[in-house]
Amino acid sequence: MSEEEIRNLSLSDEKIKRYMRIYQEETDKYAIWRGAVTEGFKKWLKGEKIYTRAKERISLYVEDKVKNDWQDFINVNDDFPTFSELIRQSVNSFIEDSSRVSNDLSKLNPTTISNISHALKEPLTSIKGYSQLLLESEEYRGKLSNHIEETIKNIFAQSNILENIIKNFLDNIKPESTPYDILLIEDDLPTIRLITNYFENKEYICKGLVSGTKGLEELKRTIPKVILLDIILPDISGYDICQTIKTDNIFKKIPVYFLTAISESEVKKNFQKYGADGYILKPFNFSDFDVIFEILNEKAN
Repeated sequence: MSEEEIRNLSLSDEKIKRYMRIYQEETDKYAIWRGAVTEGFKKWLKGEKIYTRAKERISLYVEDKVKNDWQDFINVNDDFPTFSELIRQSVNSFIEDSSRVSNDLSKLNPTTISNISHALKEPLTSIKGYSQLLLESEEYRGKLSNHIEETIKNIFAQSNILENIIKNFLDNIKPESTPYDILLIEDDLPTIRLITNYFENKEYICKGLVSGTKGLEELKRTIPKVILLDIILPDISGYDICQTIKTDNIFKKIPVYFLTAISESEVKKNFQKYGADGYILKPFNFSDFDVIFEILNEKAN
């Protein structure tokens, strides 16, 4: 339609009503808004391309020059999609790739995931902490140049962003539930690595968790053949965890051995009181775990 015809539109005209219905079906947009003909409908009547709501939302994030460059490109390359379709394909590809990576990571054992998380978060904590200290400390207030202060602020802001990325990505990985032989509840990661590697070399699967709460939650999912339990943990005492296990009808038959740096006289006095089957003192010799192998061999026969 011409400019003059559009200016003189009669909304009671059946032909125009039909155009309005077609426009709204094609674009999911209104031809009339608050009693006035929309600019989109006018452009459509002129024969201009009007994007649907979904496509328009996508196009808002892209500069006109980029869209025009892509349009020029596909005009001479028929096999390529429209810009909106290209973005949707990219988003779908990203979702598929993220899902595949997440699925691959879920096949890692929980200790490995915990170690990855720890390796990423520990240095980040220092970077974030010292950045905040420099920004808030009275000692440095007014002594930093604007450039340095802005740089530190940016480091702190980016640290927060990275922290959230790590948390959302790693902390939400759900490890596959696999049978294992030993549940190790120990808050020291190097000790977890040492013990899990030792048992894995002996062809036994050892799952390490860094808190009592996580240990008790894990028992609801999988029952191990034996539990190695530190006494001093960040959240719940190993004594209390042992007592909880030994007073539960489902878990009470699981052998529990304290693994602790507490003095032997203290442990010897308390381990039977809380129902533990024995104890291993830190620092330990690997031969101290012979009793654990005996239990595992008995359960295997």
